[in-house]
Amino acid sequence: MKILKLTLISLSTISLVSCKKEAKTTDSSKDSLVAKKDSVAIPEVHKEYYGIYMGDFAGKGMIVSEDGEEYEGDVYKKISLKINRITKDSVYGQSIVNGNQRPFRGVFNDETKSFVLDEPGNDKTDGRFEVKLSNDSLTGKWNAFNKSAVKAPLKTLKLVKKEFVYNPNFMLNEDNDLIDWENPKNFVEKYTDEETGKTETYTASKNRIASDAVFKINASKQKLTEKDLKNLRKLDMEIIKNSVFARHGYAFKKQTYRNFFEQTDWYIPVANNVDKDLSPMEKDNVALLNRFIKYAEDKYDSFGR
Repeated sequence: MKILKLTLISLSTISLVSCKKEAKTTDSSKDSLVAKKDSVAIPEVHKEYYGIYMGDFAGKGMIVSEDGEEYEGDVYKKISLKINRITKDSVYGQSIVNGNQRPFRGVFNDETKSFVLDEPGNDKTDGRFEVKLSNDSLTGKWNAFNKSAVKAPLKTLKLVKKEFVYNPNFMLNEDNDLIDWENPKNFVEKYTDEETGKTETYTASKNRIASDAVFKINASKQKLTEKDLKNLRKLDMEIIKNSVFARHGYAFKKQTYRNFFEQTDWYIPVANNVDKDLSPMEKDNVALLNRFIKYAEDKYDSFGR
């Protein structure tokens, strides 16, 4: 009798466990069906407009000079607008400016072929885009929600649709500006007056410059060795390393690198992190470059602006 009772208890326990599992599966399938119904209820439209639109983002704003004086001037940037999804009621995507990626949501007017797109508003640089579509171009304006938080609260946009493609052959052009204008350094120089023979000192501001090595070494195509890097300048290696990330569409936050890669026609920022997209060889090359960059020196020179 004891054996029979134990058997009955065991069977009832198993039955309860399977009922729980069944209930869980049934709930999950219901959720799945609801999700499918929701997705069917909101069909996507105008998929031909999906993609990345890049170009100029400019306006008038207050600029602080090197002497600390304020004056009104042109504030000029590059921007990418990425349209990810359009439904009857909503448009979804993101903007990328200065390496800062912000989501937006808005509406599309089918009659006027125009978008009104709002960034979330929880960042001081958020605002509203009002742009019109014409073939593969977007033109219009952007207004900051917080007018006092940005240098130019009203900017105009002139964008062209571009397709992001990874190509390991992409390089800087030989006519590109190889000067880092963003990080000048002061040096004490000596000057000897020819008439009096008196030697005086003065402070000169100089900028980092790269060499032609950045046109010859491609860290996406060749396995780098210590011999390849040992005589390079620090800026050379920074450019060679960041060319890898630029080819994968990394949105640079540092103005120095944006200045270099925005000079090309192939650089299209699409993501804040592209580490998973790098090939094993690219990862090895980046690691080696990081080791050398840590101890490398720069070449500086004086330039007028």
